[in-house]
Amino acid sequence: MMTRRERLMAALTGKPVDRTPVNFYEVGGVKVDPASRDPFNIYNDPSWQPLLQLAEEKTELIRMMSAVCKPSANNVADRFFKTEEFMEDGSRLVRTTVKIAGRTLTSLARRNPDVDTVWTLEHLLKDKDDAEAYLQLPHEAFAQDIDVSGMIEEDRSLGERGIVMMNIGDPICAVAPLFSMEDFTVVAFMETELFHRLLEQASRRLHDMTERVAREFPGHLWRICGPEYAAEPYLPSRLFEEYVVRYTGPIVKMIQRHGGFARLHCHGRIRSLLPYFRQMGVDAIDPIEPPTQGNVDLGDVRREYGKDFTLFGNLEISDIENMDPAAFVKVVEKSIRDGTGGQGRGFVLMPSASPYGRTITAKTMANYETMVRLALAG
Repeated sequence: MMTRRERLMAALTGKPVDRTPVNFYEVGGVKVDPASRDPFNIYNDPSWQPLLQLAEEKTELIRMMSAVCKPSANNVADRFFKTEEFMEDGSRLVRTTVKIAGRTLTSLARRNPDVDTVWTLEHLLKDKDDAEAYLQLPHEAFAQDIDVSGMIEEDRSLGERGIVMMNIGDPICAVAPLFSMEDFTVVAFMETELFHRLLEQASRRLHDMTERVAREFPGHLWRICGPEYAAEPYLPSRLFEEYVVRYTGPIVKMIQRHGGFARLHCHGRIRSLLPYFRQMGVDAIDPIEPPTQGNVDLGDVRREYGKDFTLFGNLEISDIENMDPAAFVKVVEKSIRDGTGGQGRGFVLMPSASPYGRTITAKTMANYETMVRLALAG
């Protein structure tokens, strides 16, 4: 019998596996402390404990981590950036202020105690003039001291239970959230020269960081987030080559040059983007959402692209939380059948996301148990 680490690495490298690997994404992927009484820690609720235990004991763990990146000791960032955190009506708010070129740019984010997600109430860039000012920030203002020791230690701690995955946002993931979604789509579609300059600014620091981490933490899986910003229905697929292939492609190559594996994370309608994924030479893709969230069937992706990349997916979190357990069995069976049929590099059964509320219902728990039971069966 293969260990959980061996099973994942075999799936990534196109080698035979003894059964279908199964992963719960953020559940078991994000390391949490269920005992912490922090009011913002949703995972200390009793309903979460069986699910966390199931992930740790029965799934192929993929710890999602990032290198510790702190502002460089050169203090250049302090001349431009200011961050303040405060409480309001039980919520935690973070205000960021950037002063540059005679302008003051501000953003505001909120986190509520019962939901593990962050809402942006105010975006940093409101118009073209804000973007032009932001572009005047010197590269040194983004300089970071990088430390990969935490990932190395977690990799040792996991042993044969799984692997560590470096998590990174690509240049479009760094730029798009600076705007509201409406403003982002307008600028990206209508102001391509300006948007390219913003991507170039982000690329310089992200490429520097990727090269260093890939060199100091070689041979590991990476998840690259952000390409969905350039996917339909937000932008036409022709812009994917301009905004993702051009700037994210080099990140893929850096990871692979040091023996790592690049997994591209892209929600939504990816049918027209699959040739670009192949062009970039990525090693794996996720989550390959089925219709109606997506627009492509996992079986078709396996037949046409299964030899190009390892497939991670393709269960919808909405089905896990809402579908009757008897019906969900059929959904999981289809995913395993479609993901492993015929010839292919590898497949890992995985949901598109994870619960982010304080309570795990009996239905949700039953459906996670189904994933494990059917994966362990073959």
